[in-house]
Amino acid sequence: MNSIKNVPARVLSRRPGHSLEAEREQFDKTQAISISKAINTQEAPVKEKHARRIILGTHHEKGAFTFWSYAIGLPLPSSSILSWKFCHVLHKVLRDGHPNVLHDCQRYRSNIREIGDLWGHLHDRYGQLVNIYTKLLLTKISFHLKHPEFPAGLEVTDEVLEKAAGTDVNNIFQLTVEMFDYMDGELKLSESVFRQLNTAIAVSQMSSGQCRLAPLIQVIQDCSHLYHYTVKLMFKLHSCLPADTLQGHRDRFHEQFHSLRNFFRRASDMLYFKRLIQIPRLPEGPPNFLRASALAEHIKPVVVIPEEAPEDEEPESLIEIGTGPPAAEPAVVADLFEQTFGPPNGSMKDDRDLQMETLKREVETLRTELDKIQLEAQRYMAQLKGQVNALEAELEEQRKQKQKALVDNEQLRHEVARLRAAQLEGERDRGLREEAEKKASATEARYNKLKEKHSELINTHAELLRKNADTAKQLTVTQQSQEEVARVKEQLAFQVEQVKRESEMKLEEQSDQLEKLKRELEAKAGELVRAQEALSRAEQSGLELSSRLDALSAEKDTLSSVVRQRQAELVAAQSLAREKEAALSWEQQRSSRERDELQGRLADKESQEEGLQHRLLDEQFAMLRGTAAEAERILQDAVGKLDDPLHLRCTSSPDYLVSRAQAALDAVSALEEGHARYLASAADASALVAALTRFSHLAADTIVHGSATSHLAPTDPADRLMDTCRECGARALELVGQLQDQRALPQAQPGLVRIPLQGILQLGQELKPKSLDVRQEELGAMVDKEMVATSAAIEDAVRRIEDMMNQARHASSGVKLEVNERILNSCTDLMKAIRLLVTASTSLQKEIVESGRGAATQQEFYAKNSRWTEGLISASKAVGWGATQLVESADKVVLHTGKYEELIVCSHEIAASTAQLVAASKVKADKHSPHLSRLQECSRAVNEMAASVVASTRSGQEQIEDRDTMDFSGLSLIKLKKQEMETQVRVLELEKTLEVERVRLGELRKQHYMLAGAVGTPGEEEPGRPSAAPRGGTSKKPPLAQKPSVAPRQDHQLDKKDGSYAAQLVNY
Repeated sequence: MNSIKNVPARVLSRRPGHSLEAEREQFDKTQAISISKAINTQEAPVKEKHARRIILGTHHEKGAFTFWSYAIGLPLPSSSILSWKFCHVLHKVLRDGHPNVLHDCQRYRSNIREIGDLWGHLHDRYGQLVNIYTKLLLTKISFHLKHPEFPAGLEVTDEVLEKAAGTDVNNIFQLTVEMFDYMDGELKLSESVFRQLNTAIAVSQMSSGQCRLAPLIQVIQDCSHLYHYTVKLMFKLHSCLPADTLQGHRDRFHEQFHSLRNFFRRASDMLYFKRLIQIPRLPEGPPNFLRASALAEHIKPVVVIPEEAPEDEEPESLIEIGTGPPAAEPAVVADLFEQTFGPPNGSMKDDRDLQMETLKREVETLRTELDKIQLEAQRYMAQLKGQVNALEAELEEQRKQKQKALVDNEQLRHEVARLRAAQLEGERDRGLREEAEKKASATEARYNKLKEKHSELINTHAELLRKNADTAKQLTVTQQSQEEVARVKEQLAFQVEQVKRESEMKLEEQSDQLEKLKRELEAKAGELVRAQEALSRAEQSGLELSSRLDALSAEKDTLSSVVRQRQAELVAAQSLAREKEAALSWEQQRSSRERDELQGRLADKESQEEGLQHRLLDEQFAMLRGTAAEAERILQDAVGKLDDPLHLRCTSSPDYLVSRAQAALDAVSALEEGHARYLASAADASALVAALTRFSHLAADTIVHGSATSHLAPTDPADRLMDTCRECGARALELVGQLQDQRALPQAQPGLVRIPLQGILQLGQELKPKSLDVRQEELGAMVDKEMVATSAAIEDAVRRIEDMMNQARHASSGVKLEVNERILNSCTDLMKAIRLLVTASTSLQKEIVESGRGAATQQEFYAKNSRWTEGLISASKAVGWGATQLVESADKVVLHTGKYEELIVCSHEIAASTAQLVAASKVKADKHSPHLSRLQECSRAVNEMAASVVASTRSGQEQIEDRDTMDFSGLSLIKLKKQEMETQVRVLELEKTLEVERVRLGELRKQHYMLAGAVGTPGEEEPGRPSAAPRGGTSKKPPLAQKPSVAPRQDHQLDKKDGSYAAQLVNY
């Protein structure tokens, strides 16, 4: 009993854990909580208190190692909002964190770039912002690493700015360009954010808008400093360089100034920024850099962040769950024992039971202490391994630098030998001497770097030895704890023997617990032995590292002796180089006198040759100008014949005109080639003169025969041919005039004449006689027949719709009857509107014929305007065909044998056909005609009725068709996934089918256009004959149920009567 009571005080009162490790764990935990709360997928701005804790953490550990260790594990590719808030937090850490944060972020540039590239390829609104934000962050990191004088917060004094810019104008120029790039990245981010937000002010009060606007606070702070620095640097550049050289800088600054001023103005109008930041106002106009006194008028913009009330800190748990032993467990075990066997000695517990419970709690405490010590030992071992690896890497780098220094010394030896061998070349000796001096200084710098690295390695090794000693001390403490545990185990064994004599059941339970504790202690003892072995291996590696450092110091001494030897050789080479330099200077003076004499003779020869060259160029240009003047007279004579009354009796054939136009086009190509040769070599103008002579004759011949051909052509082609000939003459005269002016000759473009010549060639091709003709005398009768047939088809369609409505009322009821009546009523209204449209078109057609035929008959008017007549015929056929198709589709829909989509397509087709009829009737109508106004009103009514048919069809389709409720509540996870995959497969199949059908629709329309052109070829007029003789086989009109088509008109000339273009009457 006495032995149990005299338990050592160190066991009964255990000392607390290491305070440094506990503080580190608490720091890591706090940083992890702050990072997880600041960077999440909620579309809300980052809370300032979480960002503040992260920034304070960087100052606490003097870097961003902990921040990046948690940030790398974030699932940034899975959420664009998460990536956006990560960029925001990183921006704040760069600005307000510890200066070492920049170097830590440099190691993770590839991670930042990958996130930006990933979201840049995806069509996501936040993703596009993340792409721009990552580019800005990379630019910021690069700029501040290149210019360490500027902190990441960009707040420096003017003296520091002057020192960073220096006195070299090239450095100032480059620094200004880099600040412009920096500002472009900031402004691009702000413009992208505002582009995605609505212009309403209320957007800034929504969480989604604030999530996008929050990073702009840091952008405003950066832009205010960058603007001030660029103004200072621009004034300094203008004091060193001329204004013309800096024109590009001024343009770029003005563009950035207006963008920044607009950005500040829009941000200051938002309520979100008014309580968070005080935005400065920029002046109305940019500074005038051309006036040096304007620098005194410049006012530095100052951004003020108002002090905000401290936010309520979230309560955090101060008790670590699971770190202490379960205190209630022994009490529960004691209660069960007492309930089963009763108290061992009456109703009071024995002192031995209390001591055993106390010892159990101490054993559990020792177990947790041992686990903590083991984890700390493993952590220190990992840190030591990492430091050893880093030292080995640095040692390898030093070895590489030593090899490089040896190679440089070998190169230096070769250079010295080359200096001795090159005694006859003084300039080369001077260059080699300067190069040798540079390499000697570089070698000295490398030696100093090696010396610094050596001192760093010594300090690192001493630190490593100190850490090793600390680890050994901790292991000693662990061994003492193990001895105490062994003593406690012996005492527990003695206590178990006494308890065994009192109760067998209690002995068995306690013996089992002791055996379990014994096995656990043996396992912990084995782990401690392994930890000691690992520490011994770490000590051996430290010894090896010290031996390597000794070897490196020996190599350093050898290298320093070699450097001293090379310096002595370099001094001897420099003395030789001075002697050779004096001899070389005398030789250079003598050679310079001879060179001046030769240059004087050469200048005389060049002046004589230049005079002869100018004389030759003047003669060649005089010959070219005379040829151009003669060509101008020839072309003016040809253009004058276009208005000559005596030339009206002259005629020509289209075939001859085509041959002349083709020859003129070939002459234009030769003229272009001759012009290019003359520009390349002005001393030879023979090719240009020959080409110009041939072109002038052929162009004049083409103009004259074009005028003669127009005398036999119909009115419209004749007018177009005359206009094209006038245009050809005007451009040819303009070209000839430019060739006569020596200053305008390089800007001459002979290819511009090719366009009117090609127009003459095309008109000549159109005026050629065609192989088939149409009886134009029948066109008038065909127009009347087609209009009557169209009216009859519409009347028949109305009657059929009424019959279908009566049948639907007898055959259906309820919803189907309501849908059918609504569709048929809308079709009836559409037919009535079409009938009024046809009536108005007929009246307008009669008015056009009466006002335009003059003394000619109606048939002669239709024959003269055959293209317009064919357009009316085609439009009438299209309207009748559309009405028939609409009735058939409606009949199928009512009988439930057709599709609602057919009825919708027919409605669209009728609207297009009536628009074609209106266009055909409107071509030759007077714009103030009342019949034309009536026709336009009817056209609008038809469009409204067609839209009514489409709307009633779609509403009826939605009313009749059944729609599933899509109840998936009874499906399991596997079945839902299976149906999801099947649905995706079906969607892909339908998308593929839709793509194929769209391609097929395009091919059908293309083929229809080709067939329309082929059918319309016999109906074209022969330009040479106003009325052609009928041929044996006349084409019949297509049936009413077929969709007619006619060839498109070739002339798109503006109608002189009403100022409107003639429409191409082709159904697409």
